[in-house]
Amino acid sequence: MAVTFGDVAAAHERIKAAAKRTPVLTSATIDALTGAQVHFKCENFQRMGAFKFRGAYNALAQLSAPQKKRGVVAFSSGNHAQAVALSGKLLGVPTTIVMPTDAPKVKLEATRGYGAEVILYDAHNEDRQKISEQLAAERGMTLIPPFDHPHIAAGQGTAAKELFEETGPLDLLLVPCGGGGLLSGCAIAAKHLSPQCRVIGVEPVAGDDGARSFASKTLQIIRTPDTIADGARTASLGEKVTFPLILKHVDGFLTVTDEELLNTMFFLWERMKIVVEPTGALAACALLQKKLDAKGRKVGVVISGGNVDLAWAARQLAR
Repeated sequence: MAVTFGDVAAAHERIKAAAKRTPVLTSATIDALTGAQVHFKCENFQRMGAFKFRGAYNALAQLSAPQKKRGVVAFSSGNHAQAVALSGKLLGVPTTIVMPTDAPKVKLEATRGYGAEVILYDAHNEDRQKISEQLAAERGMTLIPPFDHPHIAAGQGTAAKELFEETGPLDLLLVPCGGGGLLSGCAIAAKHLSPQCRVIGVEPVAGDDGARSFASKTLQIIRTPDTIADGARTASLGEKVTFPLILKHVDGFLTVTDEELLNTMFFLWERMKIVVEPTGALAACALLQKKLDAKGRKVGVVISGGNVDLAWAARQLAR
């Protein structure tokens, strides 16, 4: 299902009154360490703490009046859950969210706090999509998937559109990848606004389905990837929307270990004074762990979110 830069631009107009235009930060320390000119698009400062608000609001805003009245159902480990719940609250749309029992407590509480009904499931023994589809059918609700939807991908691409409007052309754009909504949307914006820019998706080693899919040109599946990057525990890229877009617009993939991710996350906390969650640090990790040579280049890095469980983070820091 094709998504164009026109869709990204239309999404930007649609969401701009509700979404924050998040800051683009720089760090002299990181520039010195990498030999690059690095610009961080900080979606940890977005409403509900992650880029997911962009796509969710764009999708819910385009529902018909009867659809809005009947409500929506979504499935998510956390950030899409919060995004749909908050968008529903702002647009007057009832929301039901299917979440795993082991979702971060901070994300569960925030989702309920935005007024959503939360239905828990066992991620190791139950299929969240099937549960959600059944609920949608029984209640007459619209299913809003976390990434494999054209309105979601277009909405997420607005983050890169804002970044390029602020920085001008870039040589490299590094983007975290779970289901590929953010990566595909950002790649569409990048190839339109800075055609020479190389777009690289970054995944955890344990959840490298995107890298494998990109290399083989066939969709690869990893059931419940074991990684601290909970936003990248998706089984695969989206078959209908995100995988085809990634094959068309993305230039490559990199992977990082959980240990590297933890070190990067705490480095960003300490040096840049910003709270970043593990998934949010994926792209920065690839740069700081020198998974590619960025010397002399102008680099964009998307920090996708900051919804971290601080008690969990304290235990990791102590370890």
